[in-house]
Amino acid sequence: MKKTVLLLSVIFCGMVFPAEVFSQCLRWRSFEESLVENGVRMQMGMKPKKVFVDVYTDWCGWCKRLDATTFAHPEIVRYLDSAFITVKLDAERTDTVHINGNVFVNRSAGQGKRGSHDLAIQLLQGKMSYPSCTFLDEAGKQITVVPGYMDARQFEVLLHFVAEEAYKTTDWETFSAGFAPRARVR
Repeated sequence: MKKTVLLLSVIFCGMVFPAEVFSQCLRWRSFEESLVENGVRMQMGMKPKKVFVDVYTDWCGWCKRLDATTFAHPEIVRYLDSAFITVKLDAERTDTVHINGNVFVNRSAGQGKRGSHDLAIQLLQGKMSYPSCTFLDEAGKQITVVPGYMDARQFEVLLHFVAEEAYKTTDWETFSAGFAPRARVR
């Protein structure tokens, strides 16, 4: 009987509350998947989204902290999922990537040493610092690169600055001074 009540509760809650209420995880895509997703959106007559790229490495402690705190914060998850296509890019990936006729590789792959992938180098404009994030507009043009760890409160301001395209009309200092964050740092 307890199992039946529990199952009915879960079904009822799933119908009343959207899945996002229960999900506190971002849906990360590869860089290639983000291009496909925006292409599909356009084919379906939907507006493409801006792309947020988290550039990380497996050995980076601050990258792991960003994942565990900022990228796990419910307000950040909600806003990122609604306003952006979210991408995780391992800066040291070893495969070959083909994008619009361009080939990106990790020139150190197979040589027994770490090296940065050409795609990461291009996205970070050669300033290899982890974690770093970059934002691309709906056409794939880079908006900005932001290096370093940010807590949820700091990151929320940045997300709104980019998503609302405030960067086109307002300087960062003015925008951030007038922004009222919703994310509470835990």
